Amino acid sequence: MSSDTALRADALGKRFGRRGGWALRDCSFRLPAGRVCAVVGPNGAGKSTLLALAAGLTSPTEGSLTVLGTTPAAARPRVGFVAQDKPLYPQLTIAETLRMGADLNPGHWDPAVAEQVVAGGGLDAKARVRSLSGGQRTRVALALALGKRPGLLLLDEPMADLDPLARHELMGTLMAQAAQYGTTIMMSSHVVAELEDSCDHLLLVGGGRIRLAGEIDELLAAHLRVAGAADSADLGAHTVVESRITGRQLTALVRPAGPLPGGLRTAAPSLEELVLAHLRNPGAPALTEESAA
Repeated sequence: MSSDTALRADALGKRFGRRGGWALRDCSFRLPAGRVCAVVGPNGAGKSTLLALAAGLTSPTEGSLTVLGTTPAAARPRVGFVAQDKPLYPQLTIAETLRMGADLNPGHWDPAVAEQVVAGGGLDAKARVRSLSGGQRTRVALALALGKRPGLLLLDEPMADLDPLARHELMGTLMAQAAQYGTTIMMSSHVVAELEDSCDHLLLVGGGRIRLAGEIDELLAAHLRVAGAADSADLGAHTVVESRITGRQLTALVRPAGPLPGGLRTAAPSLEELVLAHLRNPGAPALTEESAA
């Protein structure tokens, strides 16, 4: 894998237990290095499983996953991971937690970065983790992950327990890290709006499969919202992701394969419209770099 690729999956699948269902199946995509990637989809879609595989915390049942040019296990020193439950030792103080991070990451620890993230929340370094609010725990967990100056940062629903102001501040911190150090960030959420302004790459997971994968601008440019009279709109030559007829009016989200029928009004979809249309219609053809090639 070339140095410009942070993550690559080929026919990746994960099943829990011999008789368990597939959390992920036949997932193939490439994440270029230096991107801020939104991993979106409904609860139970397989987002957390994908991040756990990338972090080397579990192994694929089938297919392969390459992280920073090597196996997930070998890449672990260069990968930061913040799980949904933000596991920290409650009896430790913040200062002790950061010292633990330094001890666990010899040669990879930047104390200034970790302390800056903590200081940004006005936290007392002597405070014990058990006394912190959910949002404060998130900040400490992010300080641990960023302190090791990772090449790839994996965040599983990182903003779920933050108020809007804290979410905005921490997102700014993440964007600054990505810009300054070239860190690749994968951030999962089921709330598309909270990622739309910050991410430049998208992985849409639905039903354990990759529905969309690629640069957000390119994915949006490949789709159009159309509206017009139902009896004069022949979309048979185009890929129809979603269509609705109300009275005599048709509205649809399509991937045009050429000129559209005359008389249709067209508009660019928002990211949320694009995501929801694909999730509501799991039978619609997926769009990834592999499918577009």
